[in-house]
Amino acid sequence: MSEQKNSYSADSIQALEGMEHVRMRPSMYIGDVGSRGLHHLVYEVVDNSIDEALAGHCDTIYISINENESITVKDNGRGIPVDMHKKEGVSALEVVMTKIGAGGKFDKDSYKVSGGLHGVGVSCVNALSEHLQALVFRDGKVYEQEYSKGKALYPVREIGTTTEKGTQVTYSPDPTIFDNVIYSYDILADRMRELAYLNKGITITFEDKRELKDDGTFKGQVFHSDEGLPEFIRYIEETREPLIADVISMETEKSGFPVEIAMIYNTSYSENIHSYVNNINTHEGGTHLAGFRRGLTNTLKKYADASGLLDKLKFEIAGDDFREGLTAIVSVKIQEPQFEGQTKTKLGNREVTAAVSQAVSEMLENYLEEHPSDARIIVQKVILAATARHAARKAREMVQRKNVLSGSGLPGKLADCASKDPAECEIYLVEGDSAGGTAKQGRDRHFQAIMPLRGKILNVEKAMQHKIFENEEIKNIYTALGVRVGTEDDVRALNTEKLRYHKVIIMCDADVDGSHIETLILTFFFRYMKELIEDGRIYIATPPLYLVKKGKEQRYCWNEDDRDRAIQEMKGAGKEGSVGVQRYKGLGEMNAEQLWATTMNPEFRTLRQITIDNAVAADHTFSMLMGDEVPPRREFIEANAKYANIDS
Repeated sequence: MSEQKNSYSADSIQALEGMEHVRMRPSMYIGDVGSRGLHHLVYEVVDNSIDEALAGHCDTIYISINENESITVKDNGRGIPVDMHKKEGVSALEVVMTKIGAGGKFDKDSYKVSGGLHGVGVSCVNALSEHLQALVFRDGKVYEQEYSKGKALYPVREIGTTTEKGTQVTYSPDPTIFDNVIYSYDILADRMRELAYLNKGITITFEDKRELKDDGTFKGQVFHSDEGLPEFIRYIEETREPLIADVISMETEKSGFPVEIAMIYNTSYSENIHSYVNNINTHEGGTHLAGFRRGLTNTLKKYADASGLLDKLKFEIAGDDFREGLTAIVSVKIQEPQFEGQTKTKLGNREVTAAVSQAVSEMLENYLEEHPSDARIIVQKVILAATARHAARKAREMVQRKNVLSGSGLPGKLADCASKDPAECEIYLVEGDSAGGTAKQGRDRHFQAIMPLRGKILNVEKAMQHKIFENEEIKNIYTALGVRVGTEDDVRALNTEKLRYHKVIIMCDADVDGSHIETLILTFFFRYMKELIEDGRIYIATPPLYLVKKGKEQRYCWNEDDRDRAIQEMKGAGKEGSVGVQRYKGLGEMNAEQLWATTMNPEFRTLRQITIDNAVAADHTFSMLMGDEVPPRREFIEANAKYANIDS
């Protein structure tokens, strides 16, 4: 027997410094190594340029996705210093690029307020890049340094003269780190638009050099906003019907915090408040959002009481009633933000609450006094919301009356699974009773539950809350999932503690109607169960579009390219017979075995996980798709139509 044993000594401890640690544990620094983390790299580089703008030294930023999936970011700021860093003994540029936590942001004299979340910055991007080139335009000269996986390939060198100033970074993400290195134009465009609105006066030019247009230019957009948040609100609201004439807005400084607010009421029944700290979307909210809500509720309630419009109301108005049909953006800049929450996007600085509350109160008091007719319309909307909430509570109690855990009270149409462990259970929301029947036969009964939905569920974008809770299909979804909704403080709050399935899979026909039903269901989840999307619980099943057959050989295909390739390969095999192609338009066209093999078997199926990369962009898209305005919806469908040629 071998005498050797595993010894645990000082030699076993790996002292990982900075860049090595980023490469070994990338998710600690950028969230994950999927699509979100890949795009986060771009934001980290752009944040440096935004910081230069916030400090008053930069007004133009250029970003491009290059042909080889590398990214270039260039600004006209001061340029990263290139002189020798006394402590490190190398150029300041090399320090910034290769040391985690290094940079001017930690020097309060250089940057009063800095964007970004963790301060890991461009060095983290460098560590996770196969190759990175930094060019600095400063003092009439051009300086260059290149790096591989975070390590400098040579000392900073001077390579020419220039009349420009600023910094240019071009990097290629390391394919050994990331699941894939293909950038999404839309994800980046949404973020650049957001940054332009949040930082008025900056011009952000974004190009995609992978796509050359007919006129010889690259696909791209230029983002610029002179007004900032009021313009942002108008962009979000462009497909909704406004309740009041114009956006209510304010830009001020309270207790040393710059605070920007913009808001408007519309005729919808949903509340959409987007909050930011140093340009980061704090989708978990925090103290600035609490301050906004407090200021809004107190000021509007005080005005409504004084107006006498509440005299005939027989029940108390709640804070939620003041926010129905409200779209607002709250943006604060804080020198040392403290973040908490599961994804570190919930602001914890207590002193911010009073500052934002005070700013909102001032803004609203002035507006209500100067616009009495708008003030009356807002109060009437609040009264209507309170009345509807009263009705919604009764409808909600009907949904939640029976105890879902006892087994009684589950919808009759639900074919539940045997397992009671939510972590291994999944539920399919299936379009139609016919496909539901096939899915019930084809499923694995141990962990797969089937819930058929009849027809198209209610469009929640255009329905009052009590109508939503009275809708049979929506009641069944709530009951089947085992979630509870609504508290005294927040009628939209979702309690997911007793969630019965950790995967919710939407399975619809691969045609136009199926896509519409998918969109209706996703709109419902986005507006009323957003937590499930944020927790990564919502998926879309992808049934095949084609079955290609020749003799006994058959192959399922999920798109036209797959189909064409299969046809060519079968023809090329030299066997006799004309190749047959079947187009699946509905799930019902497959038998139970086919549905299991292609769409439900975890070993072979493809599930598309629904994520929210940008809450504002999602809000804008859902309101456009489910609203009354036809032209923008037609434009969107034409740009994204999967079935335009197939079903026409």
